[in-house]
Amino acid sequence: MTHSNQDLIQYVLRQADTPLILAQRLCAWCGHAPELEIDLALSNIGLDLLGQARNFYSYAAELSGEDIDEDRLAFGRDDLEYRNLLLAEQPNGGFNDTLVRQFFLDTYHFLLHQGLSQSRDPRLAAISAKSLKEAEYHLRFSRGWMIRLGDGTELSQQKMQQAINALWRFTGELFFSDELELQLAEQGIAVDPASLHAPWLQIVQQTLQEATLHLPEEAPYRRGGKQGKHTEHLGYMLAEMQFLQRAYPDCRW
Repeated sequence: MTHSNQDLIQYVLRQADTPLILAQRLCAWCGHAPELEIDLALSNIGLDLLGQARNFYSYAAELSGEDIDEDRLAFGRDDLEYRNLLLAEQPNGGFNDTLVRQFFLDTYHFLLHQGLSQSRDPRLAAISAKSLKEAEYHLRFSRGWMIRLGDGTELSQQKMQQAINALWRFTGELFFSDELELQLAEQGIAVDPASLHAPWLQIVQQTLQEATLHLPEEAPYRRGGKQGKHTEHLGYMLAEMQFLQRAYPDCRW
């Protein structure tokens, strides 16, 4: 296996891990959301993200050339081997927390898949072109609710602002470019995350303005998920998510 192939595998795993973890968070709302419409929407968005993760995992498994499949990559790794963004693993909290987390990541994924759909790697381009159609719907949903609740009652506005303030610290990692991403971006394979920051901030600022909300004064500073350094929340989530495969390896229905 060449070094460049290893780099590509690691990059593809990053694109798989974030939607997988986010899907797990969203599907936990099934039967608990504040409205039936929201319940169904969050579950459907979670299933979309799960499908995206599966496509990336399948590609990573093929690139490895080893006896590894998508299930092994999703359910057989320890928390330190995951490369998801820290924002995705943050707890659901209230609907306000889930919504703000989703909006920040939907905006990011919309721009990421726009860029990756132009990748020189045809498989990455194809997966992202398909994911982009779903990301557009996801962003429309979360952005609409940001505006509706931000510009709603005094209480809903307060709760939305609290969630923005609490999660803002994790947004900087979305645009932190490490050596792996920069090398693949130079080859026209990856997207340099730093290039997404300005358009992301423009969408976020415009949305918050319509929602009568504001950006926090605190600078975003938490990062490390792409290097396997996670918050304590991921381990608890994986323990639940991976239980069946760990207890009964390679089980089949």
